[in-house]
Amino acid sequence: MAACPNQSTEEEFTIVAFSAPPVGQFTIFIGVLLMYLMTILGNVTIITIVYVAPKLHTPMYMFLCNLSLVDVTTTSSCIPKLLVITLTQDHKISFHGCIIQLFFFMLCACAETLILTSMAYDRYLAICKPLQYYLIMNKKLCALMAASSWLIGALNSLVLSLLISVLLFCKSRDINNFFCDLNIMISLSSGDTKTWKLVEIFEDIVSAFTPFVFIITSYVLIISSILKIHSRDGRLKAFSTCISHLITVILFYVPAMFLYFKEESENTKEQDKLLSMLYLVVVPMLNPLVYSLRNKDIWTAISKVKMARRELLRH
Repeated sequence: MAACPNQSTEEEFTIVAFSAPPVGQFTIFIGVLLMYLMTILGNVTIITIVYVAPKLHTPMYMFLCNLSLVDVTTTSSCIPKLLVITLTQDHKISFHGCIIQLFFFMLCACAETLILTSMAYDRYLAICKPLQYYLIMNKKLCALMAASSWLIGALNSLVLSLLISVLLFCKSRDINNFFCDLNIMISLSSGDTKTWKLVEIFEDIVSAFTPFVFIITSYVLIISSILKIHSRDGRLKAFSTCISHLITVILFYVPAMFLYFKEESENTKEQDKLLSMLYLVVVPMLNPLVYSLRNKDIWTAISKVKMARRELLRH
């Protein structure tokens, strides 16, 4: 980061986080810590169960494992620092620490949209082209789609992080959120930000809007195919294979859309933090529940793991 004229060259930002009295800060700490632990436990459980249960070695559950890994990484990139802030009241973060946090956040945001898109394509093939499903969605394609989601996310995030790292921050270094938010950092930078606005629009179209359109198109085709099924039980059975993914898409995109389309003002900064908290903590915590509560395959696998563990303990 280049130094600003007549300013300290100390490479630090201040994360404002949540304004509250000591008792309130402690309440926030306990609440966020519990949600963070539940997020880690739930998603690691999903990854472990899928790994140890051969029956779950299918494309849908492989994508689910990647989604769980994204959720763990997203939450872990921002929440530990928030916990430190609320516990110690040390709001400082180094410039490089901020860039690293930003890198992992953007990586996961991009990767998640692509993984959700891959899952939509998987559901499209399973319902609209069932006879060709295993021929098309083979292990090679499945692995390629998952790896591409991470690689594209990493490259996209690396470019944006490098561009941010060369900006000057002479106005202020107070980030009015609980993590290093890209839009806030751009607004704090000195000089013309019109180019960045164009970059942001391009980013939103490529990494968010295009995958969303693909997901919507997939579900239009899926619903069209389901409606052609004559029996009510058949329609319900087909739709039940998509409901978890559909809920996850809604949970992911709704908070993001609220953040993107709402009017920017100082009065809405606290709302921004709550929406960010919903996106970064609540949604990753709920995803394992959405995929496991009514999923017979998951519960059967859990039962088998428990039985195997009991057998090992007996011997």
